[in-house]
Amino acid sequence: MVKLKTVSQLEVFKNRKSILANPLPFHSENFKKYGDTFRVKVGPWQNIVFTKNPEIVLQVLQKQHKKFRKSPLQTKDLAKYIGHGLLTAEGDHWRAQRRMIQPAFHRKKLAGLLSTMQVAIKEELGQIKANETIDVFPLMGDLAFQVVARSLFSHSDIRDKMRKLQYITETNQKMLIREMRQPYLKWWFQLSGQISKHLQYSEDSRLLLNGLIEERIGLERERDDLLDMLLKATYEDGTHMSRQQLIDEVLILFTAGHETTANALSFTLYLLARHPEIQEKVFKEIQCNVSPEKDLMEWISALPFTQQCIEEAMRLYPPVYVIDRMAKEDIIIADINFSEGSLILMSVYELHRHPDFWQDPESFKPERFDKSGKKEMGSYYYPFGAGPRMCIGNSFALYEMILTLVEIISKYKVHSVTEKVELIPLISLKPKEIKLNFVKRNNS
Repeated sequence: MVKLKTVSQLEVFKNRKSILANPLPFHSENFKKYGDTFRVKVGPWQNIVFTKNPEIVLQVLQKQHKKFRKSPLQTKDLAKYIGHGLLTAEGDHWRAQRRMIQPAFHRKKLAGLLSTMQVAIKEELGQIKANETIDVFPLMGDLAFQVVARSLFSHSDIRDKMRKLQYITETNQKMLIREMRQPYLKWWFQLSGQISKHLQYSEDSRLLLNGLIEERIGLERERDDLLDMLLKATYEDGTHMSRQQLIDEVLILFTAGHETTANALSFTLYLLARHPEIQEKVFKEIQCNVSPEKDLMEWISALPFTQQCIEEAMRLYPPVYVIDRMAKEDIIIADINFSEGSLILMSVYELHRHPDFWQDPESFKPERFDKSGKKEMGSYYYPFGAGPRMCIGNSFALYEMILTLVEIISKYKVHSVTEKVELIPLISLKPKEIKLNFVKRNNS
């Protein structure tokens, strides 16, 4: 049996400021020191097992997933801000919700939303001015938020409300990160009223969403959008979601749905700007395959290299850069004993750059993801998680990203002003800023 090496609580405390700002260098340094799996002591009785071992990830997320559950970081700490929906629910409650909501994200249903998504994308990208340098990260954040808003509510007169909701979700996330990375200050967060303040923000967002749902019900006419699908969805006994549950699911769609997409799009644009020869290959593929005669799903299906660029960007900068699980019973994986209650933190970021499984792992090579390559890397690539809890909106996000790249790359040559992107790992992996210059193409 392998005995794991341990990073002491003192070492964690000494590095507390850098861990709060960006824990990735701390992770990387200890993976180099201690190998693919090690233990971190974060309290007198609390340890976290960090791993980038693909066998452990495969067993925990897929082959033996029933022996693990999400950690309290998600089911309690995150849930107090965004409710008990698909992302934070566990057990029978999660299974019932997943079974009910899954049909709304089937390919045929999503095909009906593509034109709505495209309208929102075009509107947001109308802010781009040729030959000006802009930070694309806020722009992609606004774009992704509006795509979710339109896909849910299918009307465009809610921009101010969406700005308020976006502010709340981002502010509460920052508070949650402080709680997670500074557990020794939780008493102060409670005593100073900071947690109460952010819980009130969460309540404000619920009231806002409830008002929008009430407006929809008051219209007494159907709209073929995500909210309609959620309102019609039923459990096995024929009953509908409670209002509170519906709000939880909508809030999670906004929180998780817009953020990961905005991050992935920003990193993809950055990498294409840094590799003009790959960008031109994307442009030629779009030129050859995108035309008004084809419907939007045909466009998406005809752009495999464009999709490969997104997939490779998510390898280098996975939006969900760590996944945690807690053992429900004693279990041995890869000759390591995980006792009941063990918290396992799987580093997707480190696994995606693991030199044992990726050739030239730090380089941007979209050709890795051609048809033959995808088969080989299934056990090393987790941009949307894996197993039964794989992200329900992965196809939605991919379609949105492809449509956005079509709109940008067909009109502009994108040049990078940012040489090296600074990472900000919060709940998802964000860039601090990505400054790009957009030069109008002659054909536009």
